[in-house]
Amino acid sequence: MARTPSNMLPLGTTAPEFSLTDTVTGKDASLQDLKGDKGTVIMFICNHCPFVKHVNPEISKLGREYQKNGISFIAISSNDVQNYPQDAPDLMKETAQQEGYSFPYLYDETQEIAKAYDAACTPDFYLFDGTLKLVYRGQLDDSRPGNGIPVTGKDLRNAMSALLEGRKIDAFQRPSIGCNIKWADA
Repeated sequence: MARTPSNMLPLGTTAPEFSLTDTVTGKDASLQDLKGDKGTVIMFICNHCPFVKHVNPEISKLGREYQKNGISFIAISSNDVQNYPQDAPDLMKETAQQEGYSFPYLYDETQEIAKAYDAACTPDFYLFDGTLKLVYRGQLDDSRPGNGIPVTGKDLRNAMSALLEGRKIDAFQRPSIGCNIKWADA
């Protein structure tokens, strides 16, 4: 397994706009359509990455838990499906249904959105406040496949809870580690 860290987009960055196809509904959805009143989690994931498979149950759980509190969740896959057909949109829809995603799973065919967010790996997590300013980026928690640490979502969970409670979010944020985004050949 490749172990690629997040690039750590600067805190305070405004979320880049997008309009992408939701593989579950088949409809286009924009950031403005999907953003939450209190915050928005944008995560770059894919179907085949063992790091994503490891955390899928927790991201589904976090989505269900925090969406009812005004934080929306948006999953995006930007992988090159020519070379990684297991990440194709029809299989993204299957994954979303199997994992019980309560949030849209968008396909970034051109990879422009991943580039706009400076995404590097799957999973890569970003939390924006109600004005779409970046307040957290990095890892879900310390768990990785095979390291024996339980998946709890504590880092992202702590940031979302602080945001909802109006507390300062710790600026010490650790990068996510995962498979590199599968970039298309130029």
